[in-house]
Amino acid sequence: MSTHAVSASPAANERANVLSIPPPTVRPMTDRSSGKFLRRSRTRATPAVTASEPVLASSEPLEAPADRTYWTHLNRPFALGFLITLGGLTAFALGMAITGLVTIWIYVAFALFAALGLDPIVRRLERNRIPRAWGIVIVYGVFALLMLGVLWLIIPTVVQQIAQFVRDLPTMVRDFQATEFYAWIQERLGSQAGDLVAQIQRFLADPGNIATIGGGVLQVGATIATTISGIIIIIVLSLYFLASLDQIKQAFYRLWPARSRAFVGEMTEEITGSVGSYLGGMVVLAFFNSLMTFILYTILQLPFPLLMAVISFCITIIPLVGTVLFWIIGTVVALFASPIAGLIFATAYLVYMQIEAYVLTPKVMNKAISIPGSLVVIGAMVGGTLMGLLGALVAIPVTASILLIIKKVFIPRQDAKV
Repeated sequence: MSTHAVSASPAANERANVLSIPPPTVRPMTDRSSGKFLRRSRTRATPAVTASEPVLASSEPLEAPADRTYWTHLNRPFALGFLITLGGLTAFALGMAITGLVTIWIYVAFALFAALGLDPIVRRLERNRIPRAWGIVIVYGVFALLMLGVLWLIIPTVVQQIAQFVRDLPTMVRDFQATEFYAWIQERLGSQAGDLVAQIQRFLADPGNIATIGGGVLQVGATIATTISGIIIIIVLSLYFLASLDQIKQAFYRLWPARSRAFVGEMTEEITGSVGSYLGGMVVLAFFNSLMTFILYTILQLPFPLLMAVISFCITIIPLVGTVLFWIIGTVVALFASPIAGLIFATAYLVYMQIEAYVLTPKVMNKAISIPGSLVVIGAMVGGTLMGLLGALVAIPVTASILLIIKKVFIPRQDAKV
């Protein structure tokens, strides 16, 4: 018996060395619930693993295949839905904030364009060995003196001429009724022509009606106060922009890679220079329009020459449509004063519009900016539709900037693709 036990020990040891785990064991049946319910435990056979095969640790994390992403198995739908909803609400809040600050964006855009328009004058003073700070002081000092002089000349004249207009309105109506044009209208409309003229006279003679058109006295006052505060904000912002224009450009260049900064700087200088020259050209053309209006109204002895000159400057600074719009306004005002003088003004100003379109504009604007006429019209219509007056003002330089980027960036890349 002992010899058999000793001889069996080496075989058992050899099997233990070959197998990494002991052979499966069978649990005996146990007696539960007074020996009536017997259950045989399940046997779990573990496959044999040789010594050469490594055993994986149960605590090692399992990695998902490379082709499986988070979006292919949404194991957390509530968290994902919450994140999507939060992102949508954040985007909506940002959109509402940007829409609410649209007035501030308009002020900033006007101030930036004013700074770009005054920058060529300051640089010209710098070339004459005047420091930039003193150049800015000189430019804004001259601008302030001009504004004070214009207000000193305009405000008393406007008040006086408005009062004169109210006093002379009955005489102007009687003179209009004595013209052949009124006789032609009376032939077409009959007795209704006199009633219509009387109603217009009563309406214009009452200053309260003018306030009613503007929304009431308080609304008119609020509009005037908002306009004055907006002008002050634009002037102050343009002063800061003009003083720190070089620093703003350098900070913009730093946003680009180092290898592209030289090219970006060249493009930026060309674009800002063209914008400044364009705004300067628009001011020059508007000044010529106002001067022509003042001369014609003075020679033809039409009323309100100085007031109409200021209105001409403010309207004709709008690209494309400004000159035509003032031609209509100036002609209507002149026709009420004197039909013959109104026709002469309409003809003379129409001749000036042709001279401006074919002589003055090419000489003034081609030095600043050069784009096809069709793109000028399209850009002005798009800008005016999207942003109103501001869009019409910035449409042409923005269009020119886009064309410049296409010529300097996109076309060379396309040419390099062979």
